[in-house]
Amino acid sequence: MRTARRYLAREIYRSSAVVLLALVGLFTFFALIDDLDNIGPKFTLLSLFYLQALAFPTRLYDLLPIGLLIGAVLALAGLAQRNELVILRVSGVSGMRLLYMLWVITLPMVIGAFILSEVITPAAEIKSSEANLTMLGRTEGGRLNSGYWFKEPTPDGGTRIINIKQLQAGGGVTGITLYEFRKGQELTALTQATSGRFSDGKLVLDHVTETRIDAGSPAALANAQTPDAPIAHVKTMPDRSLNTTLTPERLIARILTPERMSIADLLDYIGYLKANKLQTERQVVALWRKIAYPFTLLVMITIAAPIGFMQTRRGGVGSKVFVGILLGVGFFMLNQLALNVGMLSKWAPWVTALVPNLAALGLALGVLIIMENQHSVRSFSQARWPWSKRAA
Repeated sequence: MRTARRYLAREIYRSSAVVLLALVGLFTFFALIDDLDNIGPKFTLLSLFYLQALAFPTRLYDLLPIGLLIGAVLALAGLAQRNELVILRVSGVSGMRLLYMLWVITLPMVIGAFILSEVITPAAEIKSSEANLTMLGRTEGGRLNSGYWFKEPTPDGGTRIINIKQLQAGGGVTGITLYEFRKGQELTALTQATSGRFSDGKLVLDHVTETRIDAGSPAALANAQTPDAPIAHVKTMPDRSLNTTLTPERLIARILTPERMSIADLLDYIGYLKANKLQTERQVVALWRKIAYPFTLLVMITIAAPIGFMQTRRGGVGSKVFVGILLGVGFFMLNQLALNVGMLSKWAPWVTALVPNLAALGLALGVLIIMENQHSVRSFSQARWPWSKRAA
């Protein structure tokens, strides 16, 4: 069986590599065509190629499940067409034993997908965001027209809201505005700085203008009379060190979409959001989907098994590959539908992440079991419904 497993692994790995190369190349070509309009004096064609190279791990991460499905269907259909699967079946290998062999073959790809998901893709996304900031002056992620917004508690029990206009490569920030509130949600200070940087766990602000509002200002304004003393004091400083829960990593987390972050970064960012009483639904769903991602590859190889095991007389290799593509696209759409419906309907995060995988796995196993016991199923149906028996 070891020889047969190695032979199956070689065929599946080779077919999957060819399919993934074709899919990634196709999507990269479309992205290149789409970004040609950005080429100019500062953004050259070489810069465009550099950004597309940084996007390669992300595309591979997105296309790996469907590439494995199509590649496995292509390999298994070729083996079935050459009657090599029939030889394995005649030698005493059952369909479930073949499926077990396919799962073992997929385990190295599962380990590789985990490394890709946790190490390579997040690092490439960070580099890509920094390159976008440097070359194009913009980046993807959760940025509003007014910039990036953060909320955190202050040591005196109040609240601080931080607005950052632009993030720079290397962790720097520009256009910082701080709104500080006391417990009753009364504004106590407005601080503006042209730029900032992180140093020794603190945010160091440069060219600071601070407007401090007196505690008695609400009463003075309510009297509709000219106050005896100023109710606000403006002070300029060359720099100011701010103790904050923000870190360069959390700034990067704000740029990246949750699905592109590693599990460790997601856990840290979810803890930060919960500590500041901010919404975490999307991040928690992304965490569950990251956990379920390696399991998706096992689901894909399970879906490919019954398609590839079908006898050639029921359809050639082309028809099986076409069915595999349809199933792969259908599974991708089902995953996205479950994500969107789950977010809108407030489903439990594990439901949106695991239920589509479990449903597809159960369906594929059911079809494989029926194919494995088709004679028993036919005998049962003829005994239960005699009129279904074919005429001699």
